[in-house]
Amino acid sequence: MASAKTPPTSHQLKITLLGIRPPIWRRFQVPSAIRLSHLHRAIQVVMGWTDSHLHQFEKDGQKRWAVVHWLGDEADDVLDEDDMYLDLVLKAEGDSMLYEYDFVDGWQHKIVLEKIILTDVIRKPVCLGGERNCPPEDVGGVPGYEEFLETIFDPTHMEFRNYTTWAGAPFQAEEFDLAAVNEALERMRWPVRKGR
Repeated sequence: MASAKTPPTSHQLKITLLGIRPPIWRRFQVPSAIRLSHLHRAIQVVMGWTDSHLHQFEKDGQKRWAVVHWLGDEADDVLDEDDMYLDLVLKAEGDSMLYEYDFVDGWQHKIVLEKIILTDVIRKPVCLGGERNCPPEDVGGVPGYEEFLETIFDPTHMEFRNYTTWAGAPFQAEEFDLAAVNEALERMRWPVRKGR
C-alpha cells in the first residue's frame, strides 16, 4: 500500500544582522527542502550583499557548512553546504542558526525559523519585509560601518568626500526596497526539487 505523499512546505525565516542598532533584518520564505547552498544565494539577495566573499552556516556551535573546496586547510570540520537541506537543520519553529559572511569583516547573521507553512506548490524564495539598507561591502565590519555612517552624514567631516565617493551613489541607510529584492529573486534560476 502506497503511503500518502507529504505536502510541500515553506520555511518562513527572519534573518538579522548582528551587532547593529537599530537592527537590519529581513523576513522571507523559501522551500523547506532548499539546499543550504541555494539558501546562501537567497540570503545574498534579500540582505543586499554581492556574494564577493566566503561564507558559512553554523548550528549550535557544533556543525558548520560551507563551500568546502574554497576553504582549503580550514575545511577539516566543515561539511559541504550543497549536501544539506534547510529542513534538516531548522526542524521546528524557533530553531535558529548563524550565517557568517565575509570572514574579514565578520558579518554574523542570526536566522530564525518563524513558521513552517503548508503550500500547494514548491515556491521560489520571496521576501516579505525588512528594515534598513545592508552595509556596503568591505566597509570593515560593524566598527567600520559605524564610522562610515558617522562620516557620510557629516559633510564637515574631513573624510566625507572620500567616503561618499567610495560608496558610489548616495547611501541611504534607512531604506529597504522590497520590490527590488523580489524582482531580483524572481529573475534568478532556482532548481526544481524532485525529492531526496
